Amino acid sequence: MNLILFEPAELAAPLPRSDPRARHLLTVLRRKVGDTFDAGLVNGPRGKGTLVAAGPDALTLAFTWGPPPPPPEPIALLIGLPRPQTARDILREATALGVGAIHFFRPDKGEPSYGQSTLWSSGEWRRHVLTGAAQAFDPRIPAVSHDRTLAELVATLPAPMTRLALDNYESPVALAAATIAAPVALALGPERGWSAAERDQLRAHQFSLVHLGTRVLRSETAVIAAVAVVRSRLGLP
Repeated sequence: MNLILFEPAELAAPLPRSDPRARHLLTVLRRKVGDTFDAGLVNGPRGKGTLVAAGPDALTLAFTWGPPPPPPEPIALLIGLPRPQTARDILREATALGVGAIHFFRPDKGEPSYGQSTLWSSGEWRRHVLTGAAQAFDPRIPAVSHDRTLAELVATLPAPMTRLALDNYESPVALAAATIAAPVALALGPERGWSAAERDQLRAHQFSLVHLGTRVLRSETAVIAAVAVVRSRLGLP
């Protein structure tokens, strides 16, 4: 953990020694009473935590916080719902790279059972975005959803907005050569690709079809590559 994250409701209570963050503080960072560490408030500021006391069952911590964080990153991902392990990778890595929203949608060519995974029903998905945020040393986490259709998602997008959809088959221009200005909606199809109806929906909502080159990439790799290109074109650090 490059940054140890806390929910606002956790600040007033001791941190149980059984919590992975407590184990990280004591065994990885080797903090002792009086030592400080880098802390973050989820969707809030970064700051410093201090290990005030280390009891047999829990740690007592104190915090000082810096200024509020900047606004969310101006990139929204729309992704055809993939298999759960791929979704875990995307949640973690897209958060680490820096996006403002990750919206998985129910695609025409998708597997319906993916939406019933315990990843979503148990709230496990949040653990993966927190891992990505801690890795990136940034307490901001993206908005996440997984239960809408593509049509429902694109109907809610604000305007004006750069709208791009990755497509290996019908895209005339590379993502790196597209005109990109913030904010950006970046759509990626499911593992089996876009349906004809989905392409029609994208075009009807002013999405430009773009590609990442001739190589066929795994979904999680395509997300990483595409977000990196968009961030570079927007001049984001």
